[in-house]
Amino acid sequence: MSEERNEWCFACGRHNPIGLKLNFREMEDRYVSTFTAGPEHQGYDGIVHGGIVSTLLDEITARYIYAKGYNAVTARLEVRFRQPTPVGQELTVAGRVVGQRGKLYEMQADIRLPDGTVTAEGKATVMILED
Repeated sequence: MSEERNEWCFACGRHNPIGLKLNFREMEDRYVSTFTAGPEHQGYDGIVHGGIVSTLLDEITARYIYAKGYNAVTARLEVRFRQPTPVGQELTVAGRVVGQRGKLYEMQADIRLPDGTVTAEGKATVMILED
């Protein structure tokens, strides 16, 4: 799929002036991105807003399937906040496929601090759409 199709995506679009502008890479069986939240991404002082945390998990899972050439959307997302995610530290966001049934992909993802501490985990069901 053309990368030019979704340039206004909040998470990865290059044209969105308030977007996160995430970049991705495939590493073994995982899809990975990094992100450093600024003060504009916080909820409570020094803590990344839960909606941004959820967005990171959503994007890494659905975008992985999209990157494989499918038109895909999130059908379900479950987020477990393990501890506050701090502003100002580089976060590693990683997702992987853990199962598939027809047009549904079961995904897992997490957000880690530079020391490897997991701050949030996600489980997603990503659905392939008909083109």
